[in-house]
Amino acid sequence: MAAPPSIRPARIEEALALSELCVRSKGAWGYDEAFMALARAVLQVSPQQIAARDVWVATGADGEVAGIVALGPSEEPDTLDLDKLFVEPQRIRTGIGRALIAHAINEARRRGATRLTILSDPYAAGFYERNGARLIGEAPSDAIPGRSVPLYEIKLD
Repeated sequence: MAAPPSIRPARIEEALALSELCVRSKGAWGYDEAFMALARAVLQVSPQQIAARDVWVATGADGEVAGIVALGPSEEPDTLDLDKLFVEPQRIRTGIGRALIAHAINEARRRGATRLTILSDPYAAGFYERNGARLIGEAPSDAIPGRSVPLYEIKLD
């Protein structure tokens, strides 16, 4: 069994590379170019988000970045949003995503949130369910006009 990934805060100079990781990971589901062009904006990791200490990366035993997780504000009280969780395509199903979601849950608790909400890609829904998320409905996609996607929550209290 492989060693668990190390998780550390993202570095501002990694913003572009992390954005590209998010695009590669989303693209692994086989979406067409038109879809990916629309999704690209919400897949960007901004230096400001990193500077706010809202972004972490998982590195494998080789020291290479293997995944990313980011938290964001919510319109709901005592709630944070899982803004991003993406894993390098060749490292999907290796425990990286599981480690990243656990980190996000712990960080959300540390910040005083009682709930974490997740606007999920339909292909990732099973992953979130296996990691304790409960489907609470559907919500408009943050990237694709007219598309609805699953909305999940993880209760933190």
